[in-house]
Amino acid sequence: MIKCETRMVEQTEPVKVICDICKKEYLCDDVMEIQEFHHIRFTGGYHSVFGDGSTVELDICQHCLKEKLGEYLPIEDEEEDENDDS
Repeated sequence: MIKCETRMVEQTEPVKVICDICKKEYLCDDVMEIQEFHHIRFTGGYHSVFGDGSTVELDICQHCLKEKLGEYLPIEDEEEDENDDS
């Protein structure tokens, strides 16, 4: 015989994301902005400028990413790729 009970479980959920550059807060129900957020996390390797074994983390909004790195990011138009028969 299996006997069941109903239990209440507490769960943490994100409610907002804060850009580490501009410090703007984006509510998680702002789907259009949240889906364009970029989360960078890595561990510094041997002789890394960040430190051996250091954890590096950055949460950056699309606006800051474009402002800070836009000139270095080649952007390809998806429609052009579909029409390219070469």
